[in-house]
Amino acid sequence: MAGDGELKLLGVWTSPFVIRVRVVLNLKSLPYEYVEESLGSKSALLLGSNPVHHSVPVLLHGGRPVNESQVIVQYIDEVWSGAGPSVLPADPYERAVARFWAAYVDDKVGPAWTGMLFSCKTEEERAEAVSRAVAALETLEGAFAECSKGKAFFGGDAIGFVDVVLGGYLGWFGAIDKIIGRRLIDPARTPLLARWEERFRAADAAKGVVPDDADKMLEFLPTVLAWVAAKAKRTVRP
Repeated sequence: MAGDGELKLLGVWTSPFVIRVRVVLNLKSLPYEYVEESLGSKSALLLGSNPVHHSVPVLLHGGRPVNESQVIVQYIDEVWSGAGPSVLPADPYERAVARFWAAYVDDKVGPAWTGMLFSCKTEEERAEAVSRAVAALETLEGAFAECSKGKAFFGGDAIGFVDVVLGGYLGWFGAIDKIIGRRLIDPARTPLLARWEERFRAADAAKGVVPDDADKMLEFLPTVLAWVAAKAKRTVRP
């Protein structure tokens, strides 16, 4: 059967992309083995399972790898359609809308998150990245009002595709809040998203997966920065 076979997830605990996969596995109540990877010394299993990007997450289903977080989430939802709530809507139009907004999150929020933490070299550059993130979140405030139809999540009554894609970033948002001295998801600017964040963090599927200790995230940041610097150096060509 399609859902047969053991599940193993290769990841890094701070990764927004790994977090979203773990939340969906929890939503579906699927047993899986989680393997924490080292940024400085990636395992042979990871390098062999994702030979193109050498990145996490990788889901191994019966030993066969599935790569890229949004692809993995949709794969889980399709293979285990009868387990737990559906992550993507059944209606084709609503499914397309969810995919659009999930792509928007990674296209707009993702680069701003990268800039705020990893690539900005001056406070002016960081301020610009924060401004881009805030603008994207304000757009998502309107998307939430449209998609949720007054219910708790982008997916309605239950956590859905856009929820898990955006929710993966919440751990780092908490760390960024401490760095910049204010909240990215500001209750004054984006009250719907602020209440959504509280509900998402409190959901059973997110507990223990979405980091809630900003100081611990910041302690891990130098490890990530060292990995980013080493990766950049490897890509430089003479």
